[in-house]
Formats: sequence, C-alpha cells, structure tokens
Amino acid sequence: MVVTFPNIGNIAPAARALCQGLQIPYVMPAKNNKRTLQIGAEYSPEEICLPFKMMMGNFIEGIEKGADTILTTGSCGPCRFGEYCELQMKILRKIGYEDIDFVVADLSSEVGMEEFKCRVGKVGAASPVSRTAQFKAIRDAYRTVELCDKIDARAYYLAGYEQTPGECKRILHEYKDRLLECETPEETLKLLNDYKRKMSRVKISRDKDPIKISIIGEIFTVIDPYSNLYIEEKLMDYGVSSIRKLTPSWWVKDLMLKPFKLNSLDIKRASRKYLPYSVGGHGKECVGEAVLGKEQGMDGAIQILPLGCMPEVIAKSILPTIQMDKDFPTMTLIVDEIMGEAGYVTRIEAFIDMLESRKRRGSMGRTVGF
Repeated sequence: MVVTFPNIGNIAPAARALCQGLQIPYVMPAKNNKRTLQIGAEYSPEEICLPFKMMMGNFIEGIEKGADTILTTGSCGPCRFGEYCELQMKILRKIGYEDIDFVVADLSSEVGMEEFKCRVGKVGAASPVSRTAQFKAIRDAYRTVELCDKIDARAYYLAGYEQTPGECKRILHEYKDRLLECETPEETLKLLNDYKRKMSRVKISRDKDPIKISIIGEIFTVIDPYSNLYIEEKLMDYGVSSIRKLTPSWWVKDLMLKPFKLNSLDIKRASRKYLPYSVGGHGKECVGEAVLGKEQGMDGAIQILPLGCMPEVIAKSILPTIQMDKDFPTMTLIVDEIMGEAGYVTRIEAFIDMLESRKRRGSMGRTVGF
C-alpha cells in the first residue's frame, strides 16, 4: 500500500504525519499549482466545482508518483461533496487507473460506525506498528493539524499589529517549508511547538487599529491558499488582520460533537434568525460567521465560494440582509479555474479602501455591498 491524499490546507501535513507514525509508504501531494488544477479540470465534469477539480489533480499526480491508495474524507447531504469519491473512482477507472483503492473516512449516519471501522481498518491492517502506536499516530496527526491551524491564525491576525512589516508572513512561510523536512511525527510536533513560541514573541504595536476582516464561505476554498489566490497572505501585505473559523481542526471537533448536538453552538445561535435550517456544506456556518464577525468587532467579511456551490449560493443571498441589519459590509468572491487574478485583487483593494473610509467616518451611514 502506497497512500496519497488531497492537499487541502493543513490536512496534508497532518496526513503525512499519520503515515509516518503508521510506517506506511506515502506520496506527499505537491503544493497545489496550475498543473494540478489543469489536470483535475481536464478529467472532471465541466460544471463540477473547483474543490472536485483540485482533488482530482492531487490524486492523479499522486498516482503518477506511485500511489495505489487514496485516503480522503466523505460526507452525505445536499452538498455534492458527498458524491465526490464515487465519481472520482469512476473517472480514474475510466482513464486507466483501474487498481486504485479508495479509503473514504466518512462518519455520517448514512455510512455508520461499522462501515467506517471497516474502511479505516484497511489502513490499520497495512501498518506494521502495534495498536497502541496506531492510536498515537492518530493523536499526533490531530495535534499536527491543530498546531498548524493555531500558528496560521495567529500569523494572519497579528499581521495588522506587527512592528516589523512582513515578519508574520516570513515565519509562516519558514515553518511550512521546514515541515517538509521532518521525517517523524515527533520532529514535526517539536518544530510546530517551536514556531508557536516564535509566533508568540512577534513584537506588536498595541496602538495600531488595523482593518479586521472575517474570511467566511465554503471550507475547501477558504483553507486552500491556491484556490483563493492566497487571499490571507494578500491581506497580510496590506496590513490587514484576518480571522477564519473554518479550519481542518475545527472540522474534526465539529464532526466529533455532532452526534451529541454540541457542535458549533455559537454558529447555530448566530445563524438562527437568518438560516435556521441546514442547507448542506457550510452554508449555515457562513451565515453564522457573518453575524459573529460583527459581534466580535470585525470591520467586514469576505465570502469565498466555488462556482456552482449550492449551499454557499443560499448563504450569499442572505448576506445582504445581514449587511443591512447589522451595518456590516460583506463581499463575495466566486472562484474557478477561469478566474483572473487582476480583477480579484482590484475588488479586494476596493473593499479594504471602503472599510478604511468607514473607519475614518466612524461607521456612519449604511453600507454598500460588493
């Protein structure tokens, strides 16, 4: 068994640490790039959303490097993500990769715990380490993604307060590059703890009052920098502080608490007035995060969604109402492989200019949508 997996935000380094802990051969997916998207788009249905195309590109590149097993997540519900793996399997077989095995980690009620155990048991059976070591590998993988998410969140927020411009971004790039050099989960965790401390020592100016923006929307496109044209890093360059609630570690916690109905209680409370029902994907979360952004003192929110994403289209139609009710500016960016970066950057700059103008005026008057 040689495993590969999709490159989705900080999921890739966590999956790498898992394979290292289980002592299973793996192919680390390349950093998402133009070739990845071109390959994925070539073999994907034209109308399918960007996350599907990116994942297809990851899988094909991994297979080209020798992978024979794809480890991915699944889901059921109105979002098309619940059918990704089935369609991806059929496409890969159709183009000649007939012996590729899929291990789909899906804890939904439609799949059930027994089927879930059977699926992930394939990976456990291929590992030569003890059961105790396997549990440690899972724990270390979660700690990896959690630490990555914490370092990222601090970097994106402190960028608006740093005394030395670009310091947070430099630390961010440095730790991500060095992660690829780690050969064991222990090395990975030590490195991440070192960089967590390094980030906490960044000198900040408390007298600064930067623009603060919430990044909301569909989870893949908000956590994959290539898909959103590195929006969080662009905001860092502009001296803007940003926050993002949807992260891989948040997703794991939400999944674990969902059977007990204790997941995302703050989001449920915030979205109740505008979207009391689940519409699939993270549409409800998007609406709730917009309300929470206002409550947390953010200056505005940017929604990012892939073209054709039904849950986010629903959320998008609700955001103007929240904008008027809460006097909270929002902007929506729809991404796909045909999107041009120049227009995208122009809209972001215009949105930031508007937020700065509002701040200078003391937020007087109603907002204009973007």
